Amino acid sequence: MAMKVGVIGAGSISEFHLKAYMNNPDVELYAICDLNEERAKEKAAKYGIKFVHTNYEEMLQDPELEAVSVCTWNNTHAPISIAALNAGKHVLSEKPLCKTVDEALRVEEAVKKSNKVFQIGYVRRYEPSTNVLKSFIDSGDLGEIYYAKASYIRRLGNPGGWFADKERSGGGPLIDLGVHIIDICWYLMGKPKVKSVSGNVYQKLGNRSNIQNLSFYKAADYDPNVNTVEDMANALVRFENGASIFVDVSFTAHAKKDEISLKLYGDKGGAEVDPNLVIMSEKHDTILNTEPQVDPISADYAVPFQNEINHFIECCKTGNRPISPIEDGVEMMKILCGIYESSEKKSEIHFNTEPQPV
Repeated sequence: MAMKVGVIGAGSISEFHLKAYMNNPDVELYAICDLNEERAKEKAAKYGIKFVHTNYEEMLQDPELEAVSVCTWNNTHAPISIAALNAGKHVLSEKPLCKTVDEALRVEEAVKKSNKVFQIGYVRRYEPSTNVLKSFIDSGDLGEIYYAKASYIRRLGNPGGWFADKERSGGGPLIDLGVHIIDICWYLMGKPKVKSVSGNVYQKLGNRSNIQNLSFYKAADYDPNVNTVEDMANALVRFENGASIFVDVSFTAHAKKDEISLKLYGDKGGAEVDPNLVIMSEKHDTILNTEPQVDPISADYAVPFQNEINHFIECCKTGNRPISPIEDGVEMMKILCGIYESSEKKSEIHFNTEPQPV
């Protein structure tokens, strides 16, 4: 029988979930919920969804509903996920997991109590190129990966609206874009425990609504007068195994062009994930740059979202542990919140993950 799935939040990100669920033969799109009833009804009509709600708690009371995607503002991810788990539903939550480490730990506690599947939406883990590179890494081709460098620089691209409202978003480019590139580096490095974070956060340029002749994505509730998030952030993240990641991200910066770059360095080889997958190695005392032949990611990101949704449904049906579990969400919140805290305190933040000797 098809699994009855609901989507909470009918904004732009929900489209990726709805399309992927619709394409999965083991899913019945059963319910949708949004504070904006008209928007929820539009999505229901488009995808043939039976039940429309404006209150997620009411939606979760339906015993027929088996699983939900949480596609709401960042500040609601944790309470909605916890409510869904407590109601006996499997949960796929969009990133970031939440806004604080305390919230993350509360979600983790709810997951453990519920015995339900919880998957965090780190969609880049589900890209074909990521899986190809991971197979090389797991086979030892890169050896010990000791350093990664990740950049996601937009010269103009603060979406405004809830993205620019720290109360709802939890932050700017770091929590919106940085979460993806830090996660993919960390995942490919074997997910080492974070030891310390040194970060800098800058709020210098605002949303630059004065700029003409260059267009960029704007949130549905875009308001040029509201902007309480950073323009840019950078950080050095150190791990217990001695590895490190350097990351810098921006919504807007005086840069020549947009740039996304992600590089891994190991003692036997290296790799570039963005802008294209390349693996660097040595053979016969010669350096080789190898380009695996992988289908390019389409502009609508359909393939990784489809892979992510398919994996979630498979885990729901089998009880298997997802490749992006709650524990990874908690560790990522430690990193992200550590960067904000480090910038605020102007000092490195240390994490004691193991009991210290007396």
